[in-house]
Amino acid sequence: MDSVTNFLENKLKLKVNKEKSAVDKPTRRKFLGFSFYNLWGKYNIRIHDKSIKRFKDKVRKITSRSYSISIEDRIRRLNQITTGWVNYFSIAKAKGIMQELDEWIRRRLRMCIWKQWKKPRTKIKNLISLGVLKYKAYEWGNTRKGYWRIANSPILSRSLTNKYLESISYQSLSARYQKMQLT
Repeated sequence: MDSVTNFLENKLKLKVNKEKSAVDKPTRRKFLGFSFYNLWGKYNIRIHDKSIKRFKDKVRKITSRSYSISIEDRIRRLNQITTGWVNYFSIAKAKGIMQELDEWIRRRLRMCIWKQWKKPRTKIKNLISLGVLKYKAYEWGNTRKGYWRIANSPILSRSLTNKYLESISYQSLSARYQKMQLT
């Protein structure tokens, strides 16, 4: 490593960042948000854990319960971030990660919608309009469970379906990734 650093700094007049530079196995290094893994003697590209964490932090900021914007604006901003992220990381083998992130984002959106409905009366009315039985809508509309917990409940999964989220312009992360894999 010293001879390479010496050549880069003295001959090519480039500055070498000692913290980021190292000679190591490719599976232990991060490069431009990617890392590598070995599968049956072949190295493949994957998304580094830090990149996933940074993406989740951005999504958390947009889907925060205290961030008071309309659901349309929230989805528009979310689609902008996810489109760029999927386009950048489309060369990685990340089908499972994309599906997990997609499930997590949809749960965050359900939480935001549930929070926007605020009062039990509004929750009941909206659940009934989405096709939930009256007594179930009353039961879940008056629950005192937290927003995040309700976002994963069977009642919201059945009423605020993936098709419903697509109808209000949410573009699925995993569907976009699969589309990029075909091109």
